[in-house]
Amino acid sequence: MKNPYTVLGVSENATEEEIKKAYRNLAKKYHPDNYDDSNPLKDLAAEKMREINEAYDTLRNRRSTESSGGGNNGYSGSSEYYRIRTLITQGRYTEASRYLDMKPVGERNGEWYFLKGTVLVKKGFIMDGTEYIRRACDMDPNNSEYRNAYNMLTQNMYGGYSSGRPVHSMGCSGCDICTGLMCLDCLCDCI
Repeated sequence: MKNPYTVLGVSENATEEEIKKAYRNLAKKYHPDNYDDSNPLKDLAAEKMREINEAYDTLRNRRSTESSGGGNNGYSGSSEYYRIRTLITQGRYTEASRYLDMKPVGERNGEWYFLKGTVLVKKGFIMDGTEYIRRACDMDPNNSEYRNAYNMLTQNMYGGYSSGRPVHSMGCSGCDICTGLMCLDCLCDCI
């Protein structure tokens, strides 16, 4: 990885506010949403944005660790996904989805699929979100967080397991809606 200070164009003695300001300015300039799909610079901007995000996350985490003696509150994944988890926790689903969509398809791991599924569930796309979380479980079968979320979703959708098919297919009842909302609340607690 390149020197994060160099990527952001700040000195190693920069204050938190100077780092944030540099990050914001670069993000405004290079965010892929600023470019049409037909613009050949869109892919370059996306790559530059990933580099900027990584540099910013690295500096934030480094300074957070130095000042508190801790890390990401026990979270051991990448800082990129920590940021997305934070956005989801804050209810900023569209922004979290944008960051997830910037990840090249070949680099999407189990955590990517879990977080994308979580965003979809939060936005009300339960079936699609469940499918993404199922794929996360397939990619990382020993991850209890993914498995628990998937089990909660499928139990509420299918009333338990029945070869992956709904036990009742007559539509939703009021109980199904309440159960689904309780499941979403539990999923929030997982994140």
